[in-house]
Amino acid sequence: MKKRVIRVVIVVCLVALGMVGWVGYQLFTTGFSAKTEPHRLEVLMARQIRHLAVPIAQRNAPNPVPLTPAVLKDARAHFADHCAICHANDGSGRTPIGKNVYPKAPDLREADTQSMSDGELFWAIHNGIRFTAMPAWGDDEPEKDMDSWKLVHFIRHLPNLTPEELDEMKGLNPKTRHEMEEEAEYDKFLEGDDTVGQADGHHH
Repeated sequence: MKKRVIRVVIVVCLVALGMVGWVGYQLFTTGFSAKTEPHRLEVLMARQIRHLAVPIAQRNAPNPVPLTPAVLKDARAHFADHCAICHANDGSGRTPIGKNVYPKAPDLREADTQSMSDGELFWAIHNGIRFTAMPAWGDDEPEKDMDSWKLVHFIRHLPNLTPEELDEMKGLNPKTRHEMEEEAEYDKFLEGDDTVGQADGHHH
């Protein structure tokens, strides 16, 4: 019996060393470039570690915020203002930032995210995820962070997002400096300032 346990321990250690060696080889050949795609084994390991990192009590915690149209609207606005810059309004992750971080921002509509429990989604939003671009958004104690629980409802809704909701979110996305300057110029033009755009050759 004792010999069998020793053999199992040796096998586990060899597998662990092999995996560490493989990761080291990957880093040696690809460096720390964010452009490379994570290997399937790396993705699997990361998901398992993420799953195990969430305490069981939090993993199984039910969403304390009742789902209502008002809650969903509030979460939709919050997502458009805070999350869409990386995840896109539709949750696809197809944004300049989302496509160029390592690992790339996941498609929140797919099973890998939708199969997570409410508690796991809340934990990821509230605490962030190390070694990724996912920041921790929870400023308060978890028991007081109702905004993150509302976002869990919105993430569940992403696969059923309507064109009307997407249009609404576009108006709630943060504006770039260029967009704000263009709006300011347009407002001046409407107020009768004929000099707007003349310096740089713009015409209205």
